[in-house]
Amino acid sequence: MKITAISSPETFTDLKRCGECDHIYHRPILKGGDVAYCPRCRVKVATGKDWSFSRLCCLACLMLCLMPLAWTLPLIEIRLLGMTISASMLAGIMQMVNQGDILTAAMVCFCVIGTPLVLALSFIYLAVGKHLGMNLRPVLLVLDKLKEWIMFDIYLIGVIVAAIKVKDYADLFAGYGLVAFISLTLFYLLLIIHLDVESLWHKFYPQPRQALRPEDVKCCIYCHYSGQNDDRGRCPRCHVKWAPRIPYSLQKAWAALISSIIFLFPANLLPISIIYINGARQDDTIFSGIFSLASGNIPVAMVVFTASILVPISKVIILLALLISIAMRCEQGLKTRVRLLRAVRWIGRWSMLDLFVISLMMSLVDRDQLLAFTMGPAALYFGSAVFLTILSVEWLDSRLLWDAHATGNAEYTD
Repeated sequence: MKITAISSPETFTDLKRCGECDHIYHRPILKGGDVAYCPRCRVKVATGKDWSFSRLCCLACLMLCLMPLAWTLPLIEIRLLGMTISASMLAGIMQMVNQGDILTAAMVCFCVIGTPLVLALSFIYLAVGKHLGMNLRPVLLVLDKLKEWIMFDIYLIGVIVAAIKVKDYADLFAGYGLVAFISLTLFYLLLIIHLDVESLWHKFYPQPRQALRPEDVKCCIYCHYSGQNDDRGRCPRCHVKWAPRIPYSLQKAWAALISSIIFLFPANLLPISIIYINGARQDDTIFSGIFSLASGNIPVAMVVFTASILVPISKVIILLALLISIAMRCEQGLKTRVRLLRAVRWIGRWSMLDLFVISLMMSLVDRDQLLAFTMGPAALYFGSAVFLTILSVEWLDSRLLWDAHATGNAEYTD
């Protein structure tokens, strides 16, 4: 893979404005496999020719074929008292619903069923809608946001953790659905790696080249088109009203962050899971569950500790620091703050691991009072806190970090 350097604007055509830092650059011509980075903030802004749209549609169709198998077939099975008990994705979600935890079940369903289904159907919609003359803009706008919410990889780790938790109580076996789910995850990863939403915008809604001065180049905050707005004040490509920054970015980020901090207190103090063994009740908070897991498998306990404790607390601290630095127009440590924002975007989704493990455990261990597993009240608070921190990062406009810098011309150099 070749990395192409981007120069500052020297001509008035093909000028682009970076959606991360607002820097204006002249986009080079890229070949297959080339990757171009913004010279100011080092974010990837363009890639060379990648997989064709028809190949991406084939991957989406394969995903649609595998989804019913991965959702309904057993992922893991245990043998308890001569009975074979299986755990599937849908069975765990339905068990949550049956116990009255509808909101928590909706969170799990959204991340492993809803968003992947929307992703696969989006490509079918684009392929069919192109020939029928349908409006494809809403689908293209959604595609750019979906990958943050699809959590196949985290659910797969959850299957491993759930298997380790129940192996002390019963014999454990892999189910046929696990093969389908791993295949579905691999197809999804291939699709995301080769998905370039910008190339899809060029394919379905090509825009004419414009001769503009650097100061006249604007960037759409939704589809990242660089150019000028139309006569109605909209982006000419996605038809969304043009705005220089995400509307009410700081207010929404602060509101989501403060709400997540409030939810984290009951999430860590109340029991997140309740296990009945021979009629004896055992309540586990997040901390106590990690300690009990560490007695049998320290590496897995470290993974759960990182996802359930370290990541949420780190995200809150980092987001607080970033929002305060923007409010105080801090000039120091710009490079560090940009890197921290990108880090919390990547790690935030891993906190959903606990809810995925609980979902699987509820479908595996439900044998009345002999051996039963139910969800504790902390699960809803924990899931809400995770969702809110992800939204806080999404709503925080990264360009505000650069706006807060006094000179406005800080360079991001290694």
